[in-house]
Amino acid sequence: MNKTVLITGSTSGIGLGIAKQFAKEGYNIMFHGLESNGAEIAEAVGKKQHINVAFSNANLMQSDAIEQLIEDTISTFGALHVLVNNAGIQFVSPIEDFPNSKYENIIAINMNAVFYASKAVWKQMKKQKFGRIINISSVHGIRASEYKSAYVTAKHGVIGMTKVLALEGAKFNITCNAICPGYVKTPLVEGQIKDQAKAHHMTEAEVVEKVMLIKQAVKQFVPLEAIADMAILLAKESSTTITGTEFVLDGGWSAQ
Repeated sequence: MNKTVLITGSTSGIGLGIAKQFAKEGYNIMFHGLESNGAEIAEAVGKKQHINVAFSNANLMQSDAIEQLIEDTISTFGALHVLVNNAGIQFVSPIEDFPNSKYENIIAINMNAVFYASKAVWKQMKKQKFGRIINISSVHGIRASEYKSAYVTAKHGVIGMTKVLALEGAKFNITCNAICPGYVKTPLVEGQIKDQAKAHHMTEAEVVEKVMLIKQAVKQFVPLEAIADMAILLAKESSTTITGTEFVLDGGWSAQ
């Protein structure tokens, strides 16, 4: 039987890149996202790789919707072996101007949803005696940057949660790890470039060179394929002892 993976935020960006790699490995995939053509994106990947897919646009701001997403995945495919908590949003602003609603939304999507999804899938993974939870954090889960108080707070929180779940899951063959990418050229980052340009009073090209990649030794955006390959490794049955840690793909940023 093919294993099943649920990837939140998987109709674009990092999530879609991860989904395509799991598709190549033959996984059943529950796609999730807010794109109006999300179902079509899922169907296209499924058709290309000859795998079973489904799609959900569950609202990750609501814990009951997240629980239903987990239930729907299990009822559709009969199991849920791998959970990739990838969905994320961003807003950049000095703290004195940071809208409370933006802060609350970022914490809800980027951190709280990770907790609710992991909690909801736990019983199933214990029953299977197998589970892999992969949290897409960020280099901002271990470092900080100006104007990103909500995002950095949430991503640091995900790292802490990852360690706790790894300890709780050890006796059940449930692992939990975090992947911490530097900047990846995704729609989310393209939006950040525009926001940073306004905040720093720079052109978008200057933001990429002088703000985003200035801390990286390797002056390149992190390839989607590198993140997807890491997720595949962490999902393997042979990765039982790889748990409770973060894998940083940041071009040498955190080495300094």
